[in-house]
Amino acid sequence: MPQYCSVPGCTNSGGHKFPEERELQLRWRVAIKRRDSTTKGLWKPGKHDVVCAAHFKEADYRVSGLLGSRKRLLPDAVPSLFLFRENSTPRSSKYSRRDDVDLSVVNNVQMEVEVGNEAEVKEESDDLDGIEPLQQEMGVHCTLLGRFGIDNLENDPKRVQYYTSFRDYEHFMLFFNCLGPAVNELNYQCLSLTPKDQLFMCLLKLRQNKEDIELSFLFEVSESTVSKIVITWINFLYFQLKEINIWPSRDIVTDYMPDDFKNKFATTRVILDATETPIQKPSHVDAQSVTWSSYKHKNTIKTMIGCTPRGTVSYVSDAYGGSASDRQIIEKSELLQLNLNLFEPKDSIMADRGIMVQDLFAAQDVKVNTPTMLKGKSQLEPEEVVRDRRVASKRIHIERVIGLAKTFKILKNELPSGKLILGSRIVFVCFSIANFRKCIVNENA
Repeated sequence: MPQYCSVPGCTNSGGHKFPEERELQLRWRVAIKRRDSTTKGLWKPGKHDVVCAAHFKEADYRVSGLLGSRKRLLPDAVPSLFLFRENSTPRSSKYSRRDDVDLSVVNNVQMEVEVGNEAEVKEESDDLDGIEPLQQEMGVHCTLLGRFGIDNLENDPKRVQYYTSFRDYEHFMLFFNCLGPAVNELNYQCLSLTPKDQLFMCLLKLRQNKEDIELSFLFEVSESTVSKIVITWINFLYFQLKEINIWPSRDIVTDYMPDDFKNKFATTRVILDATETPIQKPSHVDAQSVTWSSYKHKNTIKTMIGCTPRGTVSYVSDAYGGSASDRQIIEKSELLQLNLNLFEPKDSIMADRGIMVQDLFAAQDVKVNTPTMLKGKSQLEPEEVVRDRRVASKRIHIERVIGLAKTFKILKNELPSGKLILGSRIVFVCFSIANFRKCIVNENA
């Protein structure tokens, strides 16, 4: 049974299968401008989906065989011939200016594998000289959907949460309004997108880790514009959220502490744990060594995270190379700066057994509760086992908080070298936004 062309509005059968290489396939998907009918995002092809020859130029083919009787698609070819009809819906003049997706970059991709084979184009004419006349005859017309934006999702909480992490449009707008009038005074402004859609784009980048080219398709702007918006907003969010004092007082921690936690570890001020974000392998040997994590067995950046017993993020350190130990990160942190008065005498910290920093906090009369180390003993005493189980049952709160923040996929996938300079700020923004979401620790935990 013939496979029909995947380009919206095209009824031709047969064609070239989508390439398997991720970047080249993404450029094909962006080029054909097809949206997923459910998510309205970029459509994803199946293994049998094709694009017919009518959407490729003559220059996209390599001629071979006797008298040029065979034509095969070049390995770096991208479909570029379409007759799209622009959306006729009038726009407000304020936002009528738009940046078009720059598809000229598709020719820069160099591939060594061949896309398409003789069987794939079998159902098309062997003589492709008539491609342009065929295009005129078939009259490909596609109605493009309106520009992708947060206002389109006002009544779709499921998609708002999928794209931004906020549970609905109302909570997205609550966060946006918290940023104040400064959203209209950024050094870089994109007149074709409103500030809240720029925030939407940035959150979508953090939440789903979409490629810039895919975001350029969704928001109908160039890749360079996407990059500028994302970088600008990550920096802006970092500085705005830094203004919020997330370190609560002793009284606030106690007031919101779950009852069971209060009965067992009432003096706890913060629960600490480290988290690592994978990064692209640096080109410099020294950088490779500094960022190599013996725990993750890959190059990472490492951050110390703290939360209250109620599950609110209360501390995010700067990011360090994955080779840094937990102790080294804490030694450089604000937690030990006496002039900040973060702790009060008799406070306690809960942490994993690998965070051996009791001596560092002794000067502040702060205790560090960790699971008991064996220290040469064959087994723990019964009371030590009971205590360790209690610590473990409460320390899990920080693991859940870290898991919540890591629903931002940018923290789980390799951070590109170009974004590494923003590593600390990306981590901080993702964990700060976690505080605007529903608390994952219940009152009885």
